[in-house]
Amino acid sequence: MMKYLQKIGKSLMLPVAVLPAAGILYGIGYWIDPTGWGANSVIAAFLIKAASAIIDQIPILFAVGVSIGMATDHDGTSALSGLVSFLMITTLLGTSAVAMYTKVDPSEVPAAFGKISNAFIGILSGLIGSTCYNRFRNTQLPDWLAFFSGKRCVAIVTALASIVASFVLYFVWPIIYGALVAFGTSILGLGPIGAGIYVMLNRALLPLGLHHALNAVFWFDTANINDLGLFWSGADGAVKGVTGQYMTGFFPVMMFGLPAGALAMYHTAKDSKKKVVYSLMMAGAISSIFTGITEPIEFSFMFMAPGLYLVHAILAGISAAVCAALPFRVGFNFSAGFVDWLLSFKAPMALNPWLLFPIGAAFAVVYYVIFRFVITKFDLKTPGREDDEEDEVNIEIGDSNFAAMAATILEGLGGKENIKELDYCATRVRVEIADYTQVDEKKIKSSGVPGIVRPSKNTVQVVVGPKVQFVFDEIKKLM
Repeated sequence: MMKYLQKIGKSLMLPVAVLPAAGILYGIGYWIDPTGWGANSVIAAFLIKAASAIIDQIPILFAVGVSIGMATDHDGTSALSGLVSFLMITTLLGTSAVAMYTKVDPSEVPAAFGKISNAFIGILSGLIGSTCYNRFRNTQLPDWLAFFSGKRCVAIVTALASIVASFVLYFVWPIIYGALVAFGTSILGLGPIGAGIYVMLNRALLPLGLHHALNAVFWFDTANINDLGLFWSGADGAVKGVTGQYMTGFFPVMMFGLPAGALAMYHTAKDSKKKVVYSLMMAGAISSIFTGITEPIEFSFMFMAPGLYLVHAILAGISAAVCAALPFRVGFNFSAGFVDWLLSFKAPMALNPWLLFPIGAAFAVVYYVIFRFVITKFDLKTPGREDDEEDEVNIEIGDSNFAAMAATILEGLGGKENIKELDYCATRVRVEIADYTQVDEKKIKSSGVPGIVRPSKNTVQVVVGPKVQFVFDEIKKLM
């Protein structure tokens, strides 16, 4: 089950990767016309409408992305099936359709059906589409139906499965929606403390890949919170000084806190290993500051020093609570890095974006002092503090070393004969292996990667960082 959930998380990275494009378009549009939302500039209107074409269709993007990501061979037929499922469910359970079934006025239809087009349904549709594809893509029908054999029958089967799913959701969705709204409302009612709880859980669930579920509740319109959408649109429901509270607290952590923690890990590393740790931490810090991608740093100590990672999750929650309590709001479309911070300046719900620097500086000091104290006090084996081993070899991460890294990683995985499936996501090479006893974690780590994750006996995830595609490509060449 854990492996399945993690694969869903990986599949979501494909549609999420589209959001930065919308963020850039929104940001430029706001800079051109910060008060009129395009009413005062044709160019601004064009850019903002182009951005909304992406943001407003997040559920469809999720349906397509999850469907193709969960398909065994990532075939485009699965993406079509996911879209078919989404269109079937949202049409059959739309407000007007439910009003027709129940013979009541649309205004009397439960509010849950007015929110049926959401990220949760998009993900569910993607799962239905990919499941039908994996199960029926090789189906052979009698000669008189041969035209519909194989992949051609997948969308048809998906439609039938979606009808069944819609029947179940007709009774279940109002309950699910009510529970999500209750949870979101309870957190929303807690104000800054609620924001802190959310961000702490977000970081704590990152190793399991389950943080996406929380994000869907607070960032999108699944439970009528839609913090991300309202922050950028300023539409009805947005409240100045409130909207954005579930995003703002990430910025001091990702742009200041974690890089300071990386500096603490560098300073506490053994002198003989400082050069390698510097290369690793510098790359991770730059990624975290400018793009908000934190996995290169977090996975470097997440499993080596889980106690320190718990400290990090708590500090992230404190950051969110502090930011939510202050007159400070910024937001993102991709992640809490410098680019999104800059683009959010002209967003309708932005509030005192400059406060990031004093708040971030304070959290940088807190992270550095606490990380350094905890590491030295409890002798944690963070990068560069591992026990010395004579045959350990390290390769510095650089633009010209991808082939060497790939060769070392492949050898550590037991060679090409031991690999059943090979894939990659935003920062990790994901591998299904035949014999887990052939995996040499020490050899893999000697390539200079930040970390290794073993979700199951026959699954290995090698955390590389933002340049994972280049390492993946080199491994594919070697295979």
